[in-house]
Amino acid sequence: MVRKTAGGNAAFHNFHNDYIHIEDPNERRRLALAKIDSAPFGWYHVRAIVVAGIGFFTDAYDIFAINLVTAMLGVVYWHSAKKSPGTIPEHSDTAIKVATSGGTVLGQVGFGILADVVGRKRMYGLELILIIIATLAQTLSSASRAISITGVLIFWRVMMGIGIGGDYPLSSIITSEFATTKWRGAMMGSVFAMQGLGQFTAAMIALIVTSGFKESLLLGKSAATCSGDCALAVDKMWRVIIGFGAVPGCIALYFRLTIPETPRYTFDVSRDIAKADEDTKAYFQGKAEGHPEELQRVAVAQHADDNLAIPKASWRDFFRHYSQWKHGKVLIGTAGSWFFLDVAFYGLGLNNSIILTAIGYAKGNSMYKIFYNTAVGNLIIVCAGSIPGYWVTVALVDIVGRKPIQLMGFVLLTIIFAIIGFAYDKLVTHNGALLALYVLAQFFFNFGPNATTFIVPGECFPTRYRSSSHGISAASGKIGAIIAQTIFGPLRTRARAGAPKAAASSPWLNHVMEIFALFMLCGIMTTLLIPETKRKTLEELAGEVEGTPNYDPVTAGHETIHGESRFKDENSDPGSGSGHGLVETK
Repeated sequence: MVRKTAGGNAAFHNFHNDYIHIEDPNERRRLALAKIDSAPFGWYHVRAIVVAGIGFFTDAYDIFAINLVTAMLGVVYWHSAKKSPGTIPEHSDTAIKVATSGGTVLGQVGFGILADVVGRKRMYGLELILIIIATLAQTLSSASRAISITGVLIFWRVMMGIGIGGDYPLSSIITSEFATTKWRGAMMGSVFAMQGLGQFTAAMIALIVTSGFKESLLLGKSAATCSGDCALAVDKMWRVIIGFGAVPGCIALYFRLTIPETPRYTFDVSRDIAKADEDTKAYFQGKAEGHPEELQRVAVAQHADDNLAIPKASWRDFFRHYSQWKHGKVLIGTAGSWFFLDVAFYGLGLNNSIILTAIGYAKGNSMYKIFYNTAVGNLIIVCAGSIPGYWVTVALVDIVGRKPIQLMGFVLLTIIFAIIGFAYDKLVTHNGALLALYVLAQFFFNFGPNATTFIVPGECFPTRYRSSSHGISAASGKIGAIIAQTIFGPLRTRARAGAPKAAASSPWLNHVMEIFALFMLCGIMTTLLIPETKRKTLEELAGEVEGTPNYDPVTAGHETIHGESRFKDENSDPGSGSGHGLVETK
């Protein structure tokens, strides 16, 4: 007897349970997935986007907020420094920011693998709990004789980064596996576009907090002279800004913890249906977990093993799958594209101070004006390029396609970075031209590879390895971000003979931009390795649909790993457990 699986709420319907009356698991799988793939877009999908998107909203808020907060940390904890009092040292600033990226790499790989091993349902929500705890811990952090504020924040931001990293593969694949085929790209793009709103909210909260402490901030004319009530106000400000990042996560936590397992994972990987049924009963009885009869549990699992065509996940199958060039090149393409993108994406973000100077929002005659201008300037930057780019992608990704958008983005970014790099000495004296190129770069990052590198890995891999593959791809990107922050950040300040006075703060920036142009050119090459996923089912993209270019008979369960055929044996002994399924033949 087929058992119901656990979970289900207003945002995530449990499709698996709609077909429990059908005995053949392959037919049940086909009908359930067809219903998901062909479902008309409605409020059900909107709710699912919001639940998954709030995580990315929180991720972007936490990452962007630290860029606004480090200046405040300098006022509070380096006020008595002998060199540049009131300013955080560059190495401490870099370490705090890189800590998040380092943790993110661990989270992307770790949560990605675990979601394929133990299931999406069991992992979803845990990463958000980790983000919430680490965020609140940062707000309560302070220096002591034993440890500096830098050390405390690095620890908690690594923890937070692990949670943020886990959100990448989980939100992507859960949205993908619940989405309708026609609008899957728009749904996944909408989840990712929440990053823009998170950045906007971080700058807005900073602006509100700054306005709230205006009277105290006016007492300090500069970071070096901000003491007493001014320093106390700044100490409160950075804690409020960081702490607010936990609010949206708390709102979404219930829905994440109560989602059902995705039907694709239930059919293709997890075949322990009896345990899921008992866990459902235990939930309504207020118990921690269910305890099904072991004999029944084994029998149900054996029935699924003998009848379901899709092969089990294993390291042997993993390496067999990706050792084939037609599959391996896709992983190289997604991971490589994300790596090349993030080197330039995060590298460009290091130069926000130059753009703020160009638009007149870099300085002020008091701490109030300094923090106010920083917040407003960042709002302008986010609204000018980032947010529009995200939502243009959402509008066009299922019409134009993922691969054309990514290829177009890399081509245009190569041109933009080449112009900035080779004409930098002239552009730096014409703020309008430099600002226009910066805004264009931000726009084509987000209406381009920044969005599509998130979408494609959530679509083009088999269910049993989808989360791991997305995690590997995303981690490659964050490694690129770490390289940008630790290598290209200091490199841009390297001395250069003949640099104009306007480029005194970043004399080597022209060469850094030229290097970024090269990275974007490499991104064009890796983009050619990925497939177009528009309007194709996940099973077709995974190679399970016979007659399609990507068809893999082993992945589809039509052959064994030895190349032997698998077929339905209608005349087999009913008592053997193989009468209704696919069996291997020697």
